[in-house]
Amino acid sequence: MDSSRLSGQQDRASSPSPVPPHDAAVAGMFGRIVRFYDLLNRVLSLGLDQHWRKVLARNVRMGESGVVLDLAAGTLDVSLAIRRQYPTALVPALDFCPPMLVQGSRKLKGDNARRILPVAADAKRLPLPDASVDCLTIAFGIRNIIPRETAFAEMLRVLRPGGRACILEFGSGRERIWGGLYNVYLNHLLPRVGRMFSKDPAAYAYLADTIRAFPSAVELEKEMRKAGFSKAWYQKLTSGIVCLHVGEKAR
Repeated sequence: MDSSRLSGQQDRASSPSPVPPHDAAVAGMFGRIVRFYDLLNRVLSLGLDQHWRKVLARNVRMGESGVVLDLAAGTLDVSLAIRRQYPTALVPALDFCPPMLVQGSRKLKGDNARRILPVAADAKRLPLPDASVDCLTIAFGIRNIIPRETAFAEMLRVLRPGGRACILEFGSGRERIWGGLYNVYLNHLLPRVGRMFSKDPAAYAYLADTIRAFPSAVELEKEMRKAGFSKAWYQKLTSGIVCLHVGEKAR
């Protein structure tokens, strides 16, 4: 796959269709905090977000096509982590918030500027051919997609037989972690710090709300199996604050 082939598929994503209110609201929210996004990721995770992305990239499995799709690519930190892990990989980097991709594109130098392909697109309607990617990643994005089963169906459509989906996401905020200390951080400190830096009172309250409402790791694994992944498993990171979910398409 090259950029011209990707461009040729964009009609699938760009044909006129109404944007659901939830999608428009989330895209607008991320567009408002884009200037502070990377800084807040580091501050609010105490730098652990970089470690989590490395673990994600290490679980990527590249095959014959050499294409690894990065969904909800945001400011392209995962795309860059994939390229560090697999220097020959071609990484279409898709996100439905164009300002995030514009911000991330400033990080692309040298070969990365040619091998990472930022494209504005909806994860529920991917501008890619069937069975066209070896592996895909989505970091801290599946939580924002409604309904998830539509995104899972698209993942399975674009994955090659035997392909792998690697999903990095926060664990459910309904589980007590570190004796409840994390839950206090999630419910009280995170929204306050986010508001102080970004000046957007809704953005980090939304983050805490979606983490609290997100399924447990066991429940999400069941969702992935029900969606059609022939294998699915998860690994808890940092005591379950974050979970890496892996699903594989049948060969």
